[in-house]
Amino acid sequence: MMKEAIDMEISLARLVEHIGGEIAGDGTQIISGIAPFDAAGKYDITFADTAKVFKQLGASDAGAVIVPRNFAAPAATNLVYSDTPRLVFARALHWFFPKKPAPAGISPRACIGENFQSGSDISIGSAVVIGDDVTIGPRVRLHPGVVIGAGVAIGDDTEVYPNVVILDGCRIGCRTVIHSGTVIGSDGYGFVPDGDIHFKIPQTGIVQIDDDVEIGACNTIDRATFGRTWIRSGVKTDNHVQIAHNVTIGENSLVVAQVGIAGSTDIGSHVTLAGQAGIGGHIRIGDNATIGPQAGVTRSVAEGQVVSGTPEMPHRLWLKVHNILPRLPELKKRVDQLDAMVKKMASKND
Repeated sequence: MMKEAIDMEISLARLVEHIGGEIAGDGTQIISGIAPFDAAGKYDITFADTAKVFKQLGASDAGAVIVPRNFAAPAATNLVYSDTPRLVFARALHWFFPKKPAPAGISPRACIGENFQSGSDISIGSAVVIGDDVTIGPRVRLHPGVVIGAGVAIGDDTEVYPNVVILDGCRIGCRTVIHSGTVIGSDGYGFVPDGDIHFKIPQTGIVQIDDDVEIGACNTIDRATFGRTWIRSGVKTDNHVQIAHNVTIGENSLVVAQVGIAGSTDIGSHVTLAGQAGIGGHIRIGDNATIGPQAGVTRSVAEGQVVSGTPEMPHRLWLKVHNILPRLPELKKRVDQLDAMVKKMASKND
């Protein structure tokens, strides 16, 4: 859903009161928009945090530029200094692109089951299907095409985008955002051999998603075999993430696109799983660990460790291995030549 900028003018000083930072320059400068650095005009605020962009600051037409606190810029440029410039820029984006209010009430085209309970100011769109015994809190927004299974509970101020499916019994916290196409509570992948066939293990648990979580588009989060698959507060997942049954992801962890996590794995708090990482089952990833892109993790990873590669290894070691890999054909050729020389010398000595 595209957001539209509001039509407004505000002084730089007033804007900084809302977004944070410290002004170096003219606080009376009028700001009426926000733009990328190379497109910013005289009434726009923008953002710079790389050496390449810093070199171009003197030629920028921007009304103001958000920069790191230790940066020295041309005196003619209005700056907003911050220890967290990206955060300040994100706040500015929220200021100029506020969220549209949800359409109030329940669409007549929604299908609501029995014993439905809701808080005030809810918004339920067209073609939403809600099963029996569902509870949603105040200010929840369900976009068109959402399907909510029986016995689901959704906390206050949560937003669920089109075509999301939340299946029976799952629990969703407050202020959580779930993007389009995600399925929460699908059966965990559990089968046991029965001769030549595979016999399904019933998946009897739920998915629990805590407060302030954001789930990307087209995620699949499987219900537990027993108990719960648990996404704890503050977790943010990217698009196309697979989370298997009985996984726990600790608070404020980041899960990037196309990550796959096998069953019964325990991910700690403040962990980063980079894109396309594969995490094996029944292992522990410690707090503050980082798993590199496309890593294949088969063993537990200690707290604070950074690993890469397949199988996983300390990141610095992986960098050395990665540098050697392109040279392997040449190294093999040299080893073969040395082997031939050794054999030739040995035959002369016989």
